[in-house]
Amino acid sequence: MALSRILPAAVIVSVALFCIHANSQSCPDKNGRYPVPDECDAYIECVDGNPERKLCPDGLLFNEKLNLFSYPCQYPIDVDCGSRTRTQPAIPGEECPHQFGYYKLGDRADCGRFMNCDNGRGHRLECPYGLAFNSATYQCDWPDLVEDCDEAAYLGFSCPTQADGLIAPIRFYRAPDNCQKYFLCVDDRPRVNFCGPEQAFNELINACDGVENVTGCAF
Repeated sequence: MALSRILPAAVIVSVALFCIHANSQSCPDKNGRYPVPDECDAYIECVDGNPERKLCPDGLLFNEKLNLFSYPCQYPIDVDCGSRTRTQPAIPGEECPHQFGYYKLGDRADCGRFMNCDNGRGHRLECPYGLAFNSATYQCDWPDLVEDCDEAAYLGFSCPTQADGLIAPIRFYRAPDNCQKYFLCVDDRPRVNFCGPEQAFNELINACDGVENVTGCAF
C-alpha cells in the first residue's frame, strides 16, 4: 500500500526533473532564440527562461545569427542551416510551391520571368530586358552568370567562333535589327546592352557614339 503511494510520487518527481533538465538545455540564456536539432525552420524562443517551440512560415528558414530585435525567419539564400536539413512539409498555393519565396518561371530559353510568393499568393515579375533571374541570389543578373539559363537561346544571339591564336576575352557586335542595341561577348558568351538617347553603337570604335557618326543608322 505504501509502495503504491510512493511510486506515483517518484514518477512525478522524475517527470519534473526531466522537464527542468529539458528547459535548461533549451534555454542556454534566459532570453534568446535557439535552433532545433535536425530542423532548419523550427526554433526555441526563450522568454524569462521559459522555452516555446516555434515554426517559421513555409518557405522560410530560421536564422540563428540574427539578434532578438530582428524577425528570425528568412529566405533560404540568407540562411546557413548546416546539418539541420529537415523542414516542414510544403504548403503550396494555387501557383506557389511554398507559401513564401522567389521562384523562376520558364525554361532555359526563357530566363527573365520569376514569381514572388507571399502568403501563398503569386506575384509575377520580370527582369529588365536582357537580364535573367538568378535563383541563387534572388536578383536579376547577366544570363551567362545564371546556371540554369541558356544565354544564347534567351538573347537570340550566339557569339561568333574565334580563330585559333586570336582569342579576345571581350568582343562587341551591333545588333542587325537595332543600331542602338549591341552585344558583348564575354569569354564567348553573349550579353546585351543599349546606347543612350541620340546614340548608336559604332563598330569602328566599339562604343556608343552620336548617331550621325554611325554609318547606316538613322532614327
